[in-house]
Amino acid sequence: MTQRRVFGTVFALESAIAGFVFLVVLALLGYALLRRRAARGTPVTGQPERPVLEKYYVGVLTAFAVFLVAWTAWQNHNEHRPPHTAPVTVDVTGFQWCWKFSYPQSPVKRSVTGTCRGKDLPTLVVPAGRPVRLRLTAKDVIHSLWIPDLRYKMDAFPDHVNTFTLTLDHEGRWRGRCAEFCGERHYAMDFWIKAVPPDEYDRFLHGQPLAGAAA
Repeated sequence: MTQRRVFGTVFALESAIAGFVFLVVLALLGYALLRRRAARGTPVTGQPERPVLEKYYVGVLTAFAVFLVAWTAWQNHNEHRPPHTAPVTVDVTGFQWCWKFSYPQSPVKRSVTGTCRGKDLPTLVVPAGRPVRLRLTAKDVIHSLWIPDLRYKMDAFPDHVNTFTLTLDHEGRWRGRCAEFCGERHYAMDFWIKAVPPDEYDRFLHGQPLAGAAA
């Protein structure tokens, strides 16, 4: 999945840079403390500041900052490249305290919802290997659609539609949840997202149950 791959690449690189900078600063701090301890009791030399060294320090920090901003922007661009084929559309509505998934391209106006109590979790069905545009809104308060394993997250606001496109490159099922505290049963506001073969997805849009289980 593009989102998970991009997130993993950016997180690994930025974590490595942060760790390297932390170790360098820690080493320099230790060196300064040991040198000061060794020089205790010696008179102050009156040595002026070192503008060249300070400029070098600022230059290195600036280079790191520019690289991180440019790298992150480039990866964000890769993540949001327009799809090569027209995406299918799913309307997602968050409400206290569950989800509704509607399929406007379905000739039978297919929709899936649940109570989010016990095992009654709704399933967001998508076709594997095809881009899917999610149009996300909320019925009452702010919610947030989050699929931890796939690194997808988007807030849902009342009277507003947020849109993002995802592509799941293989079949499978993953658990999603609400990531924005939205009231008493926020903790139970989970759902499933299931990627199925495109032909099975087309049959699903026409009202047929999924193979092996109903959505």
